[in-house]
Amino acid sequence: MERLRLSIRGVVQGVGFRPFVHRLACELGLGGWVRNSPQGVTVEVEGPRETLELFLSRLVQERPAHSSIQSLETTWLDPLGHQGFTIQPSEHVGPVRALVLPDIATCDDCLRELFDPADRRFAYPFINCTHCGPRYSIITALPYDRPHTTMAGFVMCAACQAEYHDPANRRFHAQPNACPRCGPHLELWSPQGRRLASSRPPEGRNDSSAAAAATLGLLREVADALRSGAIVAVKGLGGFHLMVLARLEEAVQRLRQRKHREAKPFALMFPSVAQIRQVCRLEPTELRVLTGPEAPIVLLRRHARPDPGAPQIAPAVAPGNPSLGVMLPYTPLHHLLLRELAEPVVATSGNLSDEPICTDEQEALERLGGIADLFLVHNRPIARHVDDSVVRVVDGRELLLRRARGYAPLPVPLPVRAASGTPATSETPPSVLAVGAHLKNTVGLAIGRDAFLSQHIGDLETEAAERAFRSVVRDLPRLYNAPPAVVICDLHPDYLSTRHALRMAHLGETAAADPAAPQPPFCRAVQHHLAHVLAVLVENELEPPVLGVAWDGTGLGWDGTVWGGEFFRVARGQATRVATFRRFRLPGGDAAVREPRRTALGLLYELCREDPTLEPRARDCWRRWFTAQETALLWRMAEAGIHAPWCSSVGRLFDAVACLVGLRSRSQFEAQAAMDLEFCVDAEAAWAPYPLPVREPRAPGGPRELDWGPLIRSILTEVATGVSPAVVATRFHQSLVAAIVAVARLESCEAVLLGGGCFQNQWLLAWSVRQLRSSGFRPYWPQRVPPNDGGIALGQLAAHRLGLDQPCSR
Repeated sequence: MERLRLSIRGVVQGVGFRPFVHRLACELGLGGWVRNSPQGVTVEVEGPRETLELFLSRLVQERPAHSSIQSLETTWLDPLGHQGFTIQPSEHVGPVRALVLPDIATCDDCLRELFDPADRRFAYPFINCTHCGPRYSIITALPYDRPHTTMAGFVMCAACQAEYHDPANRRFHAQPNACPRCGPHLELWSPQGRRLASSRPPEGRNDSSAAAAATLGLLREVADALRSGAIVAVKGLGGFHLMVLARLEEAVQRLRQRKHREAKPFALMFPSVAQIRQVCRLEPTELRVLTGPEAPIVLLRRHARPDPGAPQIAPAVAPGNPSLGVMLPYTPLHHLLLRELAEPVVATSGNLSDEPICTDEQEALERLGGIADLFLVHNRPIARHVDDSVVRVVDGRELLLRRARGYAPLPVPLPVRAASGTPATSETPPSVLAVGAHLKNTVGLAIGRDAFLSQHIGDLETEAAERAFRSVVRDLPRLYNAPPAVVICDLHPDYLSTRHALRMAHLGETAAADPAAPQPPFCRAVQHHLAHVLAVLVENELEPPVLGVAWDGTGLGWDGTVWGGEFFRVARGQATRVATFRRFRLPGGDAAVREPRRTALGLLYELCREDPTLEPRARDCWRRWFTAQETALLWRMAEAGIHAPWCSSVGRLFDAVACLVGLRSRSQFEAQAAMDLEFCVDAEAAWAPYPLPVREPRAPGGPRELDWGPLIRSILTEVATGVSPAVVATRFHQSLVAAIVAVARLESCEAVLLGGGCFQNQWLLAWSVRQLRSSGFRPYWPQRVPPNDGGIALGQLAAHRLGLDQPCSR
């Protein structure tokens, strides 16, 4: 007889891991115990050596589907004479290292019970088990036990307690376990907060059939209101959705008006895959992602001619967009409501534009009272807001565009070796907090080798968004009991995230919150586009040297200008900007982001300066965009360099080309003009790219320049001769791809990394990958971390680990 102790780290809490260990040990006749700890799960088993070896092998091979084992330490000890196998109370000693599981979509077993009239949880909107349900949105501390969740206030009834303590039941130690008798319930409210209906059964009837009847009656009221054109705010898993029927054009337009969302596409929730197939193309990889446990929004291409009898989608859902963002129901409440409706609904985040999603019903009454006609709420508190994740499949691989529900806060491993090339010491380095960028903000926390990434927070443009950001900055280190010794920010001094990092460092906010912290954290900064490249490097677990391509809309460069079309050669301990786009003026600065016509004028100004014969053709363009007085003012701004910063941004180049071909001169949301250009691409065409030469550096040691001048001249000529936007858009994309390959050849670096918001464009990404491969290079791009600014926090943590950050000061 021997005793085997296992210390298991990874995703092993909230996934039924302890019940699985209990069943396996009992099946093999082993004695001992299993318990949660702040570090993960600890197991002790006793028995014959060969049986323990079998236990260890099966533990790894048969672990629960949603679990993952990051490390498994084994220690062989003398036996103690354990009789039987038990689940012990959780341990609360030591540093917190356990991994928190994301929220998981309702499993098939729970769905069968949900729609079975003979089951005691029939029509119960909060059904869950160890295989599914809320995790990250309800946990308040580690280890993952019911008292550390927002279910702490719901005392299990005798039937639920029996399941919870039954090793043969799949609800064995399911922390959110509940039923209609003892768990949360629904209510329907007016915009004034008056209760209109409840899922609680009538007084004196506390049986499951009465509760089911009350729930289904309430949901019929909601469905009838939606059919009549009402906007309903629905409290879900990580916050509120605003819902209207997808076919009702007037209702969708009213939602846009009230939400202050002019044209940005709305997400749709469909009741079934069959209905999605009637409206959209659905490839096997897209189907797998759509129906997986993460259940994200997936961007799907619409059928040119929908099937006869297909659900109607109002034009206002996604104006001018050939794709739709679709998802399936992922909570029991969604399944019940969509079953009752039997048609798709708009399911957009419950907020005003540029604000975080609402999580509390009282807050929702205040912030959504002017939007929603009804409120479908429940009394299970939400510990933290978690939006829906968004995924696009490119070249047969998932590309995460927004990382939230289903993915956050799972960690990404950081490099083992530091910049010097020496292995990391056995001593755990101090935790490091990365505060991310200003747009599409996420926050990251490095503990040892793990980079824990927060859920999507969003653009830090409003007071409500700033509050949400501050909350996550406090919450993430507190959840893991890891006050940061270093805080990393963007190089841009005016980003709200950067200002907050400086306050933490200079005012000691972390130390004030945690008296045990010996001193305020040091503040370090990372250049925006280098962070994009390093996020791709660490996610793909690569070693330098690599060539990184970082293309996006805006980011402050080392020289104080606006970057966005950058190439970096990253070696060990060094990052060099080896190429960039020729710079141009942005008349009006940030105003050019909303007005592509300003960027187009900035490009034409530069062209006319070097070749005055182009001015008549340029005048024909800007007469369409501006009055004579506006043109004169913007021209003078460009000449004097007043409120017209230098820029090398590929994102702005996309905007300008979209304006030149007549697609859009003003944008209603970020990247709208670039998306219009992407939608024009003819994927089957093989037209030659425009010239986009790579020039030698202007100064010794400087970067090469990609000269957009010949490209823009060619586009002006084609537009003047009536060439279609589809031809221009396709040739423009191919020009950019050819430029990437050209720089890769000049740098002779086999590994080429593609990051930044421009690589959300499916044609730019897919064609770049194919051309690089066919030219003998190894392309890498983001997968589980967004290519946009949602990945900046990871890149900041990577830069610090690799010694590529720099001191930050006011």
